[in-house]
Parts: sequence; structure tokens; C-alpha cells
Amino acid sequence: MESKEKEFLSRIETHKGILYKVSKMYMDNRDDQDDLFQEIVCQLWKGYDTFKRESQFSTWMYRVAINTSIVFLKKEKRKVDKYDIVSENIKEDEDDSHIKETQIEHFYKAVQKLDKIDKAIIFYQLEGFSHKEIGENLGISDGNARVKLNRAKEKLKEIIKKQGYGL
Repeated sequence: MESKEKEFLSRIETHKGILYKVSKMYMDNRDDQDDLFQEIVCQLWKGYDTFKRESQFSTWMYRVAINTSIVFLKKEKRKVDKYDIVSENIKEDEDDSHIKETQIEHFYKAVQKLDKIDKAIIFYQLEGFSHKEIGENLGISDGNARVKLNRAKEKLKEIIKKQGYGL
């Protein structure tokens, strides 16, 4: 295997959690999430030669993943089905585990109902991006990112309440 391929695969392995999170935010069932994950990896590989190393790989990966997800979602025009959550690495007792699974399920169902920009903003917030970084990634000012984030959070709260899962 060529060194470029090894380097790419190593970077994907290191940051695959990002791809799983994006896939869960944009697709509602496991098969669709897997399809989106593969599509993102494919797009990352296609664009790998354009990665200029002026920013961190993970920053570039976020942009490609979000943009690919938006295009994939538009292209497929999928409807939200019943969400199939598979909890990974939760090692609490079964009662706490079930509560966490339910919370995660409600959260992801709510996120899926947001528009594409709000999904991206929530994703960046969950990943610990600052308002400035969110703005840079989305091509908006940090003040605008702050406002959009607050609005997205409010929308998310309302959606979760409407689902019957109070905050």
C-alpha cells in the first residue's frame, strides 16, 4: 500500500468518531448512517490531494463531512423512520444505561428535525468548537454563529418537549 493511502487510512482511523457523529446527526437509521459514513470517506479520499495542511486534518474533515451530509440528505430526500440506536461503550448499570440510551435517542431524533445549518452548528458545538471556529467553518461571523447556536438550541429544546421528553 502506498504511503499516501496509509497516511489517509491512519487519519480516518484516528478521527472516525467525527464521521460516526455526523452520520448519526443526519441519518435516522443504522443502514443510512453506514451509507453516509462510506460516502463521507469516499469524498474525503477524492479530496485528499486538495488538503493543503494549512489547518488540522480534523478541521478539514469536519467541513467535508458536513457538506457531504447535506448533499447526501438532499439527494436521497429520506424521511425519518424509527431510530435504531446502538449504544457503544456504556458501562453503567442497566438502569442508568437505559436512561442514557433514551436520552441519546430523543436527542438524535430532535437533531434530525433541525435544518441542515442548525444540525451543523449543533454538531460543531458538541465537538467543542468556539463561536469563532463555528463561524469560520460555516463562513459566518462569530457573532452570527453565537446567535444561530442559541436559536438552534432553543429549537432543539422545543422539539424535545414536543416529543414528550421534558428537559
